[in-house]
Amino acid sequence: MKNIGIIGSGFSSISAACYLAKAGYRVAVFEQQSQLGGRARQFVHEGFKFDMGPTWYWMPDVFERFFADFGKKPSDYYELQRLSPAYKVVFDTNSEVTIGNKFSDIVHVFESIETGAGSALKDFIDKSKRNYSIAIEELVYRPGISPLELVSKETLMEFKQFFTSIRAYISKRFSDPRLRQILEFPVLFLGAKPSETPLFYSFMNYADFVLGTWHPTGGIRSVVVAMVELAKELGVEFYTDSTVDEILVNANSEAYGLKVNGSVYSFDTIISGADYKHSEDLLPEPHRRYSRKYWNSRVMAPSALLFYVGFDKKLVNLEHHTLFFDASFDLHAEEIYDRPQWPNSPLFYASFPSLTDATLAPKGKESGIFLIPLAPDLDDTEEMREAYFQQIIHRLETRTNQKIKESILFKRSYCVNDFKADYNSFKGNAYGMANTLFQTAFMRPKLRSSKVKDLFFTGQLTVPGPGVPPSIISGKLVSELIMKQTKKRHESVI
Repeated sequence: MKNIGIIGSGFSSISAACYLAKAGYRVAVFEQQSQLGGRARQFVHEGFKFDMGPTWYWMPDVFERFFADFGKKPSDYYELQRLSPAYKVVFDTNSEVTIGNKFSDIVHVFESIETGAGSALKDFIDKSKRNYSIAIEELVYRPGISPLELVSKETLMEFKQFFTSIRAYISKRFSDPRLRQILEFPVLFLGAKPSETPLFYSFMNYADFVLGTWHPTGGIRSVVVAMVELAKELGVEFYTDSTVDEILVNANSEAYGLKVNGSVYSFDTIISGADYKHSEDLLPEPHRRYSRKYWNSRVMAPSALLFYVGFDKKLVNLEHHTLFFDASFDLHAEEIYDRPQWPNSPLFYASFPSLTDATLAPKGKESGIFLIPLAPDLDDTEEMREAYFQQIIHRLETRTNQKIKESILFKRSYCVNDFKADYNSFKGNAYGMANTLFQTAFMRPKLRSSKVKDLFFTGQLTVPGPGVPPSIISGKLVSELIMKQTKKRHESVI
C-alpha cells in the first residue's frame, strides 16, 4: 500500500485525501493550525460563530458530484437552504437591487430598471449556460497538462469568447451601470478585473442566477466537517498543529518524506495543498520549478481586509449577503490591480448569516462578516484596519438607516499579515492566482512537479483555479494523476 503525505487541510487537500484513500492508499494530512479546513476555519466567540474564509455556497452540482463519487450526498452530512433572496446590492444613488432565487424574477428586475434588459439577460444567460456545460464537461475536470485539453468541438465553437472580455460584452448590451456591475460581480470570485476576464467565464453568471446561492446550516464550516468525516470514514489520518518544515528529496530527485515539527516522516508520494510558492520554498532551490521572478510576474487574486463582528441586536434592511457598491467600482479595481494601494473608498461585502441560521449567533443578536478586497502585499497596520472599519460601519448605518455602532459587542480583524502568517500566502493573497487569459488551464502552475519525482501540488494556485468548487475539483485531478502514475509503474514492472 502506497503512503501519501499531504501538506495542508484545505478543500483541495481533503478532496485529494478522500479519492486516494478510496483507491487504497494510506493517507496522512498535516495541518499547521489547530483547526482543519485551511482558510475555511471558524472563529467562535461568546456564542457567535463565523466562517473565517469562504461564505458563499455556489455551484452545488460540484459538491453533489464530489459526494456522489463516494456513494454519498451532501444531505448525508449537512442541510442546505437556497437563499431567497440570493443577495442584495446597495448603490451610491440610494438605490438597491435585490437578486431573487428565481431567474424569471431576476429578468423582471432587470427589465424594470432598463427597457430591453430582460431580453438581453435571457440571451446572456443562455450563453452562460452553454459555457457552464462546456466548463464542467470539457474543461475544469482536466489536469492542465496540455493545450489540447482546451480543444473540442464545443470549445472551438466558443473560441472567440477567450479573446473577448466579460466587460466588453456586457457594456454593449446593458446601459444601466447598476446592471453592469451586478453582471460583472460574479467574476470577482475568479480574482481578476472584468476587463481582463475572458467572456467564457460568464458561466459564473449562470451559477449565480440559475443554480442559485445556498447556505449550509452551520455555515461553510459544515462542509469542511462533512468532508473530514468522509475522509476519516475512508481511513485518512489528520494531524493538527503540525508545521511542515521541509519536503525531503533524495539524490535521485525523488520526494521521500516530510519533516514535520522537526520529526521525519517517510512517504512514497507528497502532495502540497499549501500555498504553491511556499510549498516550493520547502524544497532545496535547485528542485523548485518556478522562480521568484515568475511569481512576481503573476496576477494574483486580491487580498482582503475582513472583520468578524458580534452585534447585540437584530439588524434590519439587510440580507444574508449584501454587496455595498456605493463607491466607484472601477476606481477600486484600479487600486487593486493597476496602482496597488489602500483604496480611497472601497466597495465591500457584508454577510449576516444569522439572519438565515440561528445557530450562528445567540438569540436576539447578529453575526456580521465584512470583507474589503485589497491589493496583495499592502502595508498592513492596526491603525489602517481601524480606519476602514469606521468607514464601512458609517456607510452601513447610512445606507440601511439604522444605528449600529453602539450595538457592537466585539470585532476581530484579519488582513494581509494574517494571511501570510497563518497560510504562508504569497503576498498575503486571499484567493490564490487570478484566472486571466494567460493564467488559465495549462498556463497555470502544474499539478505535478517537473523537477521532483512523486511531488504534486493542488489548490487555488494551480488548476482549475480559485474558489471552493474549483479547489474540490483540484483535489480530484491530482489524485487521478497519482493513480495513473501508480498504475503505469505497476504495468511497467509486470
